[in-house]
Amino acid sequence: MSVLPDPGASRAVLIGTGRYDHLEQLPAVSNNLTALAGLLSGPLSLRLPAQNVTIVENPPDASTVMDPLRLAATEATDTLLVYYAGHGLIDPHDALALAMPHTQPGRIETSLNYDWLRQILLDSRAQRHVVLLDCCYSGLALGRMSASQGLADHAAVEGTFLLAASAETRTALAPVGDTHTAFTGALLDMLRHGVPAGPPLLDLETVYLYLRRTLQARAHPVPQARNRNSGARVALGRNQAGLPAAPVTVAAGSEHPDHRIWPDPAAISTVVGFFTNLAAVREVSGLTQQEVSRRSAGRISTGTVSRLVNRHTLPATWTTTAAYLSACGVPDDQIQQWHGSWQELRRNASTTQEARSGAPGGGRAEAGKARRLSVLWRGRGH
Repeated sequence: MSVLPDPGASRAVLIGTGRYDHLEQLPAVSNNLTALAGLLSGPLSLRLPAQNVTIVENPPDASTVMDPLRLAATEATDTLLVYYAGHGLIDPHDALALAMPHTQPGRIETSLNYDWLRQILLDSRAQRHVVLLDCCYSGLALGRMSASQGLADHAAVEGTFLLAASAETRTALAPVGDTHTAFTGALLDMLRHGVPAGPPLLDLETVYLYLRRTLQARAHPVPQARNRNSGARVALGRNQAGLPAAPVTVAAGSEHPDHRIWPDPAAISTVVGFFTNLAAVREVSGLTQQEVSRRSAGRISTGTVSRLVNRHTLPATWTTTAAYLSACGVPDDQIQQWHGSWQELRRNASTTQEARSGAPGGGRAEAGKARRLSVLWRGRGH
């Protein structure tokens, strides 16, 4: 069964090198990072809080990549997503390396060894890992390519879904004049517009098949994918092509189409995830806030609907949330599951508050650190 990660318990690290001293420039990489970060934080994808997305652009050295990646691997308990765009190199021992601004042909030590990144993933606390590699072998830089294995074989990690752009030439990776590289551009379009006649959730298997068809039709190299332990069921967002094109008016008591997939309360482990999924309920229903209020038979107003899904702390009582879910058309058995998630989060919040009572500001300090990292590493290398 496909599942959307809990945004509060998930992290994304987006790494990109577009400026090089000795390799071909890839100016589209900067656009890739900005656009992908925006989508991952927005309603068209995972809705990750901004502080849970770290951008590492044109890193001057390996530690600039490894430090925020290690932090994200420590913080993520649901899903850890790692993205790299730039030149990918294969060294004389058939090991994958990621090119950095100062990488020199024939001097693989000036690159980022992918095995270092792989080890962090293996040691991560996250239940699931997603690795997106938008890179080529850059055969002109090393003068050789691996004929026996593809990029995905070199980069595969147990417990991970890995999706790699199999670009073998520089022009296929980043067509001149395009805003984005070929692979990432197709990925962004899919997240924004969805897959016609596709499933409600854009799980990674769907993403891979769509990108394969799309890039092949454009005469671009075909992506590779490797799946470990059902990683293909992780979704990157809801299929926008399957959602109502505009809010609809539904008579009270009428049934919603059977194909609607409601947010899964069992996948919620954080307060952020609770409210993110609560907002998604109305989107899936296709109802306006006014319609939700009307269908609640006066139990909640339009303003209450807006305030409920934009809260940052759990409501002290369950009544309003139950009325909202019922008015949106969520089945009774799922409303009971939502109630269970609310109760569990309330218990966890009480326990956490008690634990922090002797350490004022501890949690806030950590959150601030993550936000500063996001800004700090984006600014380096410019």
